[in-house]
Amino acid sequence: MSLAVLDLDIDHLPDRLDIEDRHDGAMVLVRLDGIPCGQAVLWNNGPGHELPLRERLLLATGSGFWERWLNRELGLPAADPMPERLPDATVVVCTRERPDDLERCLQGLLAMPGPTDILVVDNAPATDATRLVVERHPGVRYIVEPRPGLDYARNTGIAAATGEIVAFTDDDAMADPLWLRMLLTNFEDPLVMAACGLTMALELETDAQVAFQRVGGFGRGFKRIVHDGITTDPYDSWRAGAGVSIAIRRSTVALIGPFDNALGAGTRAMAGDETDFFRRLLKAGYRIAYDPRALNWHRHRRTMAELEKQMFGYECGSFAIITKGALFERDPRALAQLLRWMQGNLPWMVRSLHKRRNGKLPFNTARTLARGALAGPWRYLQARAKARRSDHARL
Repeated sequence: MSLAVLDLDIDHLPDRLDIEDRHDGAMVLVRLDGIPCGQAVLWNNGPGHELPLRERLLLATGSGFWERWLNRELGLPAADPMPERLPDATVVVCTRERPDDLERCLQGLLAMPGPTDILVVDNAPATDATRLVVERHPGVRYIVEPRPGLDYARNTGIAAATGEIVAFTDDDAMADPLWLRMLLTNFEDPLVMAACGLTMALELETDAQVAFQRVGGFGRGFKRIVHDGITTDPYDSWRAGAGVSIAIRRSTVALIGPFDNALGAGTRAMAGDETDFFRRLLKAGYRIAYDPRALNWHRHRRTMAELEKQMFGYECGSFAIITKGALFERDPRALAQLLRWMQGNLPWMVRSLHKRRNGKLPFNTARTLARGALAGPWRYLQARAKARRSDHARL
């Protein structure tokens, strides 16, 4: 199965959709006045396929679109006006041996309006491929972090950043022209220490990519939300956004510490790094803004094996965070999170473990998540010990 990915403004629609025969339909990002406010899946010969395009899109969009549309029609002031001044920012791209993805990523960042400080952190490189890509783009800075692990690269990027705000995107993502600007608008509130954006699928060419998007992908909806430790449990901080599109105040590190080098890609824990960082922000009383106006596009994993490994890693990272909170912070909310997880997941997992597949993914999700949950605590302890050895060796 595959879907075309289209980006359409409701007021400037084409006469017809140009979808190649190899696609089963289209995933459409719907904009209003240039602002992302909804999405629709339009299947070839699916229900309502005979309706005009505008009607099909309006039927499929959610409340985020209609709220913005109603405000416009009533002439109400924007709920999210642009501040007069935006803070300076550095965009950090952490990468390892993915030159083709990095080239596309940099092209998107360099297409953003205005001068932008862009820093590429080459994490434990095995070749010169990343450096050669960066050299094709004058003005893009390049540094090497020899220790493998995404958070080593992120922390190195923060230390080398010049902007008041440090924005992160992945090498397999491409920024919309206003991505950074829209992230920065959220820092007018002094208690907002991090902002996250909307991430849509760059392509949906394989069954794995479609399956990941069907279970939500990296999106968090089309309404701006400000999370704090009262409205959002710190252990549910993943709701604020994904690491493919985040920005933090550089001063945050002095308040809550850096990213945990024992979490994230490149470690035994596999994931959980930005979620842990957000958790600590919320615990400390600060806020995290999710703003769907800050849009970028991500190339999802293309094979089912990669997707299953990704889902295993997410659950592994989640339980690594619970382990960290319970054992090393003595945080009672970690145990409360474990109990909530057991109440919400154990019954269906037990019922589903023997099945070939369950849910929306074409593999046994219950078995994959159970394996990740069981592996998470031990893997975090291993990753933490390795990070300590690496840090001591550097001293």
